[in-house]
Amino acid sequence: MAFPRGRPFSFPAWSFILAELSRRRIGPRRSPPHHRAPAMTSFDDIPEIALDWHRAGRGAVLATVVETWGSAPRPVGSQLAISGDGEIAGSVSGGCVEGAVVVEAMEAAEEGGSRLMEFGVSDDEAFAVGLACGGRIRVMVEPVRDGDLPADLLADLAGARRDRRQVAYEVDTESWARRLVHPPAHGDRFRLDRSGFQDGGTRFVAIHNPPLRMVVVGGVHIAQPLLQMARLTGYDAVLVDPRESFASPERFPDQTLIHDWPDEALDAHGLDPRTAVVTLTHDPKLDDPAIERALASDVFYLGCLGSTRTHGKRVARLRDKGFTEAQIARIHAPVGLDIGARSPSEIALAVMAEITARLRQG
Repeated sequence: MAFPRGRPFSFPAWSFILAELSRRRIGPRRSPPHHRAPAMTSFDDIPEIALDWHRAGRGAVLATVVETWGSAPRPVGSQLAISGDGEIAGSVSGGCVEGAVVVEAMEAAEEGGSRLMEFGVSDDEAFAVGLACGGRIRVMVEPVRDGDLPADLLADLAGARRDRRQVAYEVDTESWARRLVHPPAHGDRFRLDRSGFQDGGTRFVAIHNPPLRMVVVGGVHIAQPLLQMARLTGYDAVLVDPRESFASPERFPDQTLIHDWPDEALDAHGLDPRTAVVTLTHDPKLDDPAIERALASDVFYLGCLGSTRTHGKRVARLRDKGFTEAQIARIHAPVGLDIGARSPSEIALAVMAEITARLRQG
């Protein structure tokens, strides 16, 4: 079964699609005993999952949101992987048009041929699936096979993601030429996590940034709401404090706790342009080693708790150790935006806001 290319799809066709899905026995992603994703792969690591399915001989197709208009439940760059036997992972619409994409992907897996599809949802139909208003999305469907999305290119993309290297996947939707590029190309797109068509043309750029991470040094009261806010805003956050009575599971339930000295912890954890570091202890024995490691790295944010006077002493110590004025100027201190925060939660909010501004505004 095929849908006309380039024509909008709307919900009156749902009964036909559901019948087709039932005929093909296509269902949600499952993990039967004979096939499980590698331990390093998260459910959201869609390229890795597609590569795993392809290498297992099951066939794989990647569907990617390339444009949206109006109400769209999933942003540009969202992906859905479909195996040749109907297993799915990820999402391109939150369920609104997934069925139609899966059916088209199954056809692409059998016949080959990358393609663009457009789906439209009226205002009345949108309400039925939980959207505020109607809209349209365009989805790019690419089978993993010679002549379409090469397995070697997909493997390079998956490897860059595993290694936490920023990479952009470029594809010309007319010639279907593909390549991977790295920073400094597409610098603003990497900073803003913004996939999309380049300059209104036919070249689509899919940004693959490593997941955001945050290292909080010091198991103080402010760290409790800060770690919660970090997780809510998409950061993989960890707390570093060798004092186990401060960084205890009772005080920080469901958080990742590291009881090493900060310099050792940061060396083991790794620091990169998608990592923020916040020091909160006021104790130079704990804060300074973390600050020195962060200043020697390319973390996008370094914030340190303490008054202006405390920071002045910190600056003097860093100068004595040979850090330059340019390096020291990277420190956000006193930490957080000046919003008049007083309580630990308000201070954590100010810190999270400053980190967000630094990430998104540069």
